[in-house]
Amino acid sequence: MNSEYKLSLASQTVEQALPKVKPLLTGAQQKFGFIPNMYSKMANSYGLLESYLHGYELFRNETDLSAVEQEVILLTISHENGCEYCVSAHSFIADAMSKVPTDVTDAIRNNDTITDRKLAVLSEFTRSLVIKRGLPTRADVEVFLAVGYQQHHILEIILAISVKTISNYANHLFHTELDDVFSPRQWQQS
Repeated sequence: MNSEYKLSLASQTVEQALPKVKPLLTGAQQKFGFIPNMYSKMANSYGLLESYLHGYELFRNETDLSAVEQEVILLTISHENGCEYCVSAHSFIADAMSKVPTDVTDAIRNNDTITDRKLAVLSEFTRSLVIKRGLPTRADVEVFLAVGYQQHHILEIILAISVKTISNYANHLFHTELDDVFSPRQWQQS
């Protein structure tokens, strides 16, 4: 789902970016072998790109959630926000890097039931936090905790929501074109 309005700011390259943005884009180039379109668009605002990258790194490296659980959270948020770019990219990452079972990724993409109970509760709780703007009911939290998650995991999901809100909203406004590498898992909101 793209917004009606489209930002007209140009994609930034390492060569043309502001000096403090260059290391961020260079780092992405070294990490991925290319600069994702999302990063080149977000590079129009140093604070936005730096906040996204820093928060994303903290979510990935400073939580005790598994790579599979992290991907379920990121996919669920992006799906709920209707971000075609991020659902597509995270579906690819889920398959290629995080080793999320395809049936789990596809269930999130298609708004179907996840058969793994713990991952299903994680996805539903994440969705609930997004929909309810951080105001889960006692029952929501009790179900979440009953499958083995802890209260601090709620805060880690909030970190993921903040990071994905940055990228999802920026992608909406830029109508960010999907990178070719992610195209095998392209998703469009129905």
